[in-house]
Amino acid sequence: MMVSKLRVGISAALWLTLMSGIAAVYFWQWLHRDYWIEEDKRYFVVAKGESLVSVARRLQEQDMLRWPLVWRLYGQYLKPGSIKVGEYQFLERETPVSMLRRFQSGSVITYSVALVEGRTFKDWVELLSLQPKLNIALSGKSLEEQLKLLDLGLDHPEGWFYPDTYQFVAGDSDLTLLRRAHQLMRQVLEREWANRLPDLPYATPYEALVMASIIEKETGLASERGEIAGVFVRRLRAGMRLQTDPTVIYGLGGDFAGNLTRQHLRQAGPYNTYANSGLPPTPIAMPSGAAIQAALHPAEGTTLYFVARGDGSHEFSSTLEEHNRAVQQYQRRRRTDYRSSPVPIAEPPR
Repeated sequence: MMVSKLRVGISAALWLTLMSGIAAVYFWQWLHRDYWIEEDKRYFVVAKGESLVSVARRLQEQDMLRWPLVWRLYGQYLKPGSIKVGEYQFLERETPVSMLRRFQSGSVITYSVALVEGRTFKDWVELLSLQPKLNIALSGKSLEEQLKLLDLGLDHPEGWFYPDTYQFVAGDSDLTLLRRAHQLMRQVLEREWANRLPDLPYATPYEALVMASIIEKETGLASERGEIAGVFVRRLRAGMRLQTDPTVIYGLGGDFAGNLTRQHLRQAGPYNTYANSGLPPTPIAMPSGAAIQAALHPAEGTTLYFVARGDGSHEFSSTLEEHNRAVQQYQRRRRTDYRSSPVPIAEPPR
């Protein structure tokens, strides 16, 4: 009797071992067998905080994964740890293992957005709101609400974000990108301020940032930035008003319709540098690193005035008499193809 029970026990154990072996082979083959991925399912987003369990469940719901538990267990064996947030693109044919490795390696699709110098904070918020892969938090909010959401300790956002091309993944937010841009601007400003020329008429790095924003708006020519900075620095030292149109335009906000008039120049306001001495209270745009460098390394010379030639460049003068002649030549007799900014340089083919 005992021998009979022992034989039954051994037979059961052998049977279980055999079945386990067959199951292991079957699941191993399933894990490494490639399957056709339908075209409308080849983009898959892993959201922030999502686990391998929820990803497996969603793949199963889309008929892309037959055995989610086996897949998850193999994932723990293959590479323990969390999967990476972002958007993934599958190939036409994938194996369960190749999908798993894709999630665990974080080979997500990256996108980019160019935040251009010379634009305002409002412009950048609007541009970011048009990025379909970003989570948008700022659009439609008041400035006070936007600053509270950013949580950067800013009273006024203008100028405090560095122009650059920023990479992001699906699910990132406009807040994340702007915080990165702000951190980079602080780093650039701190570095350039430490290397500034002596005896500049700025009490703080912020005042240099204000000046850089004016330089950015006054010229699109890199070769002129230092000279324009020199003009403004010499005017500040001499107690002259800056008398720069872009500050007035910024102060007008939505009231500016594209034509700056004499009435505008006489209109009271903190940004009217024709009526007020010194710098305006805040930057008027996002300055580039080159504009910041120019503000802190102005060109030497005697020029105190400049006027647009109409081709994007400027005529610089040291005396009012010279300046008036230049105004007569370039402004009173404007060329038919007059431009206030340089002709854009076409991007090279990629």
